[in-house]
Amino acid sequence: MRFSQGFLDEIRDRVPISAVIGRRVAWDRKKTNAARGDYWGCCPFHGEKTPSFHCEDRKGRYHCFGCGVTGDHFRFLTDLEGISFPEAVEQIAGLAGVPMPQPDAEAARRDEQRTTLMDVMELATAFFQDQLQSANGARARAYLRDRGLTGRTIETFRLGYAPESRNALKEHLAGKGIQKEQIEACGLVVHGPDIPVSYDRFRDRIMFPILSSRERVIAFGGRAMSPDAMAKYLNSNDTELFHKGDVLYNFARARKAMQGANGASTVIAVEGYMDVIALHQAGIENAVAPLGTALTENQLGLLWKMTPEPVLCFDGDGAGLRAAYRAADLALPLIGPGKSVSFALLPDGKDPDDLVKHDGRAPFDRVMAQAKPLAEMIWTRESQSGSFATPEKRAELEARLRQITNVIADETVRRHYQQAMREKLTAFFQPQQRDGGNWRSGGGGGRNGGNFQRGGGGQRGSQANSRVGGISDSLARSGMVRGHQDVPTLREAVLALTIVNHPQILIDEYDHIADLEFENRDIQKLRSAVLSEAAMAGSMKFSRETLIASLEAQGFSTLLKLLDQQVRNARLWTATEQAASEDAREAFLQVLALHQRTRVLRQQIGELEREIADAIERDDDRNIDALMQALREVQTEAARLENQEAIIDGFGVLSGRVKGPAVGS
Repeated sequence: MRFSQGFLDEIRDRVPISAVIGRRVAWDRKKTNAARGDYWGCCPFHGEKTPSFHCEDRKGRYHCFGCGVTGDHFRFLTDLEGISFPEAVEQIAGLAGVPMPQPDAEAARRDEQRTTLMDVMELATAFFQDQLQSANGARARAYLRDRGLTGRTIETFRLGYAPESRNALKEHLAGKGIQKEQIEACGLVVHGPDIPVSYDRFRDRIMFPILSSRERVIAFGGRAMSPDAMAKYLNSNDTELFHKGDVLYNFARARKAMQGANGASTVIAVEGYMDVIALHQAGIENAVAPLGTALTENQLGLLWKMTPEPVLCFDGDGAGLRAAYRAADLALPLIGPGKSVSFALLPDGKDPDDLVKHDGRAPFDRVMAQAKPLAEMIWTRESQSGSFATPEKRAELEARLRQITNVIADETVRRHYQQAMREKLTAFFQPQQRDGGNWRSGGGGGRNGGNFQRGGGGQRGSQANSRVGGISDSLARSGMVRGHQDVPTLREAVLALTIVNHPQILIDEYDHIADLEFENRDIQKLRSAVLSEAAMAGSMKFSRETLIASLEAQGFSTLLKLLDQQVRNARLWTATEQAASEDAREAFLQVLALHQRTRVLRQQIGELEREIADAIERDDDRNIDALMQALREVQTEAARLENQEAIIDGFGVLSGRVKGPAVGS
């Protein structure tokens, strides 16, 4: 049975090659980098003890550096199991959850037609390239030279020129024996029942060939040389080969740039052909572009096939910002754990070509380094959209954010987005001080500063305000609520260091640690690095020494020394490497419970303070009393937990179960 190329590509894209090979090969934990889709193991085709068999999910290929075997999903099954190609296709289709196609003579005919049409497109590409180098292409060559493109770049992207003629391409192809119907099917001419004689679609334009994921020319984009042209840029119409919303310009080349040991870490989506080409010439080869329209859902899917978090780069003007917000709305329902987008906004009036033309890639790299996550883009758009000087306006903002985040399909991601927005709202409208009888928001609030004020102020209101302000100031100085400090709280230091010194806890309590959030940013980064190591280890044990060596190689040496000194100064031996594993684990779970309870109390304090502020604005004295009582109770428990920090009784030195000699502070 003959399978269409589209069907084979679909099932290959749906099933990572590591999933196929991983059923027959045990991956080597030390060499494998699952996060990058990079796997190593002992070759199943020849006996070996040192892993030299390599497969990459992004390429969909495997290769053994020992015996030289290479291939894709299907080749692996046919060679290793001795099954036929159709049987291998059936196995992969089963893994992909895609039904096998029924024999279809029409589909076979269309597949053959597509191959023929690609041959026609190749002839057209060569014609345009030749025309660019001819006398007809002098103006086009001058334009490209003025844009700073080198001859090598022009050749790499196979740029060409469509002469100012209604039939130059049509006659050239006809002279090569190409039938009229094939020329029309490729979209190279304008034709129809109301057009007596077809004519070339592209005339007096610089031509940009558009390639498929298999690096075959499937369409063209043309930039007009004449300033009077109806359209500055013109794309091929949709054909059997080409559907504009399903293709990204430079997709195949950018995907290659991300492969290999020194590959780019992400893919960058810019706005146009020339942006992509200028970046490539500056050494940034991982850029793609939609084809003259807003980013589509299918194009976003292509980006996610290359990287879990592509960067969408837009001009910094009003139009660029509107395009960024449209892309944010497009992406939001589709994001998932580890799958999102970020946004890089260029300086106003600049495009990527402008940035790299004179100073190379450095200015553009700085823009990329400041890319904002999706959640930040959503928050910025909504919080800067107006004044929030009244409770109604603030309630409207809260309701709008809830409505926006509700579109996220993944339940876990939706929950975390809603939590993040609640925290931002709390900080945005956090009462901080009382000036006379007026409450002022600590977070500003839109174009008018967002200050929400209550005039006058009776004795009860003044007292309540004073009490709330006092509680906030006290708690702000406590270890429970101070965040992002240079020196971590003792409790966070104990949790982080226990995990590092006793990595089996990481395997046993992986889910709890994966949900654990630290206020200190450096410890939060450390946690992410440690989780990556645990994911690589799976259910296998790995040593403290191996983990620390990896962390130090990633730049965490100074932080680890700081944490170690903290816990030793406090004589909390259960977090050190000398503690017995059972002591370390039990102490860790107790401290973890304190830490999680503290975070809950912190959220409750913020919510109660916000409710008290609202009640004061409404002169709701009865509700103020009840809220103040609730706040005092939460404060009492918070203070108790704060004093408890990380003191664990019955372990370490006190229990006599320290593994080694006592350690000094």
